[in-house]
Formats: sequence, structure tokens, C-alpha cells
Amino acid sequence: MYGNSPLGGDTEKVTLTPEQRQTLREDLAGVAARTRELLPGEYVVGSEISDSQSGPRATIAVQPPVGSVVSADYTPEDADSATITDAERDDLAQGIAASAALQVKQVMGDETTPTAQ
Repeated sequence: MYGNSPLGGDTEKVTLTPEQRQTLREDLAGVAARTRELLPGEYVVGSEISDSQSGPRATIAVQPPVGSVVSADYTPEDADSATITDAERDDLAQGIAASAALQVKQVMGDETTPTAQ
């Protein structure tokens, strides 16, 4: 919020070694795989690591069958914390899967008839 003002602290760009970047990529792939397990096949799940002004940014995104893309970002605060723990992976996968399912429910509304009871 205060990054462009004198009140904001100097933030140093996080730089990862190739090994740390590969570990982050593997962690992100684990989140994507877990998210795919939680959702039906009609949902498209993707992930990528890109570079931002503050360093690497890991993004997981889900395209539901209807509605907008749902995504979440993870930016390591320093090179030593450039991993996503098992608990964080499960939380992230469950959260993004739930958000994608809610997106479909909101788009579909209450006008649809359930296929089974």
C-alpha cells in the first residue's frame, strides 16, 4: 500500500537459486494436482511461476465450466521461505477448488433442476 511513498519500507527483490525455483515449481505442481483431485474433469487447472517486481510469483488458476477464472498467488517473502508446506498446499487447493465451485453455483443460480435426488 505504501510502496511508492516515503512511509513504505525498502523492499528488496527476492532472488531464488535454480534449485529453490525448481522446488517452488514442484510445490505448485502439487497444489495443482491436489486441486484437480478435488474437482470434476470439466474444470481446467493450471499453474505458473512468473517474475514480478518483488521476485517470483507462483499462481494457481482454475477455469470452471461456466463463469470467470479463479486464481491465487503466492509470493515468497525471502529465498528461505520459497516453499509451500504440505498444510499450505492442502489449504490452497481446497480454497481454490471451493471458490471455483462457488463461482459455478453463482453463475448457474437457483433456476436449475438437480439431476438426481
